Amino acid sequence: MNTSGEETTAGGGYRLWWWTRRRSAALDIGLALVSAAECVMQGLNFAQRTGLPPVLVALFGIVAGSTVVIRRKRPLTVILIAIAILPTTMGDVLTVVGLYTLATTDAPRRLVGALAAAEAAGSFAVTLLLLKQDPGLDAQPMPAWFRPLVAGIFAVVLVVPPVLLGMYVRARRRLVESLRDRAGGLERELVLLAERAEERAEWARGEERRRIAREMHDVVAHRVSLMVVHAAAVAAVAPRDPEQAARNATLIGDMGRQALTELRTMLGVLRAADKPLAAAPPRPAPTGPPANPGPQAVPPPEGPALDGLAALIDQSRAAGMSVDLSVEGEPRGYAEPVESTAYRVVQEALTNVHKHAAGAAARVRLAHRDGEVAVLVQNDAPAGAQVPGARLPSGGNGLLGMRERVMALGGGFVSGPTDGGGFRVSAVIPDRREPSGA
Repeated sequence: MNTSGEETTAGGGYRLWWWTRRRSAALDIGLALVSAAECVMQGLNFAQRTGLPPVLVALFGIVAGSTVVIRRKRPLTVILIAIAILPTTMGDVLTVVGLYTLATTDAPRRLVGALAAAEAAGSFAVTLLLLKQDPGLDAQPMPAWFRPLVAGIFAVVLVVPPVLLGMYVRARRRLVESLRDRAGGLERELVLLAERAEERAEWARGEERRRIAREMHDVVAHRVSLMVVHAAAVAAVAPRDPEQAARNATLIGDMGRQALTELRTMLGVLRAADKPLAAAPPRPAPTGPPANPGPQAVPPPEGPALDGLAALIDQSRAAGMSVDLSVEGEPRGYAEPVESTAYRVVQEALTNVHKHAAGAAARVRLAHRDGEVAVLVQNDAPAGAQVPGARLPSGGNGLLGMRERVMALGGGFVSGPTDGGGFRVSAVIPDRREPSGA
């Protein structure tokens, strides 16, 4: 801060005492000079009428008129000084500027009205007294109401316009401040929406990664598990039954080709979308990630359906597993995610039987109910030792993937060992068929 009272803020802004802009300081100083000059001229007339020393009255007028310079800091002081010097007929500029400034502040309206009324009453009285003392008016015949009318008009013109203008400016400032606050609130909301959009995009990317991982696990684990079982069987029966070994080798080739076909399908979809997932909010679909809304979005390939369940079970039977299939209720079509999930549950459960209970008999139950479909896969305890080389590694993700699929559709999933030493996997999936045109 300089010794003159001028400051420079950290942002390079201007500050001199209570002024924050040079233009405001220049305006107030100019008004103070005008007010002081007006007070001096009116004061000299007052000194001529009363016989007071002109120099003393002029100095008083300069001091009183210069108080306009503090109108932004102390508007109430300016008004009180203007009311106090009313008998000297000085301070018209002081009155107008002070009332306007006070009306633009947050001062109570009652206070502004009371001071304006006091100023108007004092101005009316002083003007009426001057009119009565004017010898020129006394020499002219005029009605008795003329002088009060002129004094009243002068008082109203002096007080009402600055008060009304100040109240208008005050209301306008409040409106601008409210609009600025609303704009700030909208800006903050936009920032929050952008953050939430980024979170939704990250969630969508995670869901897509999990979906791809589940699909890859289902395709690879089941097909490769059957291939390993058949390969072990080939090694076991080749010396004594070449024809059976040839059949098993043929099955291995068929399963390998099927696995490659499914893998190529999924990899083709992934290669078709060279760009990363768009930051789009997830659709309220029951399963799967939100689709990329852009023109390059490629929907995921349609999953398997329940009508392929018999072929899936035949593959397990061909691998030497005893599988019994029972269907309850009237078969009907379900939404694609529902059929795909039910199929994958049965597929993964049979894969687990191949891995952990080779040689055990299994039962698959499919129940069509009102508004839902239920699947149950249960196997007995494994009987005897496994075929050498048929033991399969396990990553521990099969049950987790099944649970995620079923829970994503709002269904229920239960798995665990049975009393007889076997294992049971049960899932109830609600039908999420979308209405036509949805």
